[in-house]
Amino acid sequence: MRAELSRRLVGAFRWTDPGPESTHLVSDVSGWWRDPAILAGLGPALAEPFRADPPTVVVAPEVTGLLLGPLVATTLGAGFVPAYKNTGERRIAEPTTWAWTGSDYRGRRLALGVRDRHLGPGDRVLVVDDWVASGAQVRALHEIAARRGATVLGTTCLVAEAAPEVVAELRLDSLLTPADLDP
Repeated sequence: MRAELSRRLVGAFRWTDPGPESTHLVSDVSGWWRDPAILAGLGPALAEPFRADPPTVVVAPEVTGLLLGPLVATTLGAGFVPAYKNTGERRIAEPTTWAWTGSDYRGRRLALGVRDRHLGPGDRVLVVDDWVASGAQVRALHEIAARRGATVLGTTCLVAEAAPEVVAELRLDSLLTPADLDP
């Protein structure tokens, strides 16, 4: 099942050239969301390594994580908790645990937050994201879970671009690597 889904993901992926002012190509994953067979397979494929020891909750960062997280949570019979980015445009009006990321692949630092009432001691967390490069956002989510008394089981994503030591640290499972998507 994972091999067929991976093949479909590669086929629906595109690198795009944003123009002469850019120094690199940009990933276009929009084909992943358009293909109903891919959508149907994402939750089961990302959840597969965690079925034997399932989480109580899946945590994922906005924006794409808000799509992937519920697909994985539904497959595992777990709840879903969104992690919001503090961009200054929206405030969460209740107690929230925040953590700052280290520099991400763009050199940015972000604050990620999870509502306190949705994550606590006894929770077993699976972190889900679409693409993990530096691991900065995933580390912040691991930190939030630890501060709330929860246990992180691991991380799953569609594409892991992270160094081997980051993959090991975050207990990261993925369907693809950037080499699978080479232009």
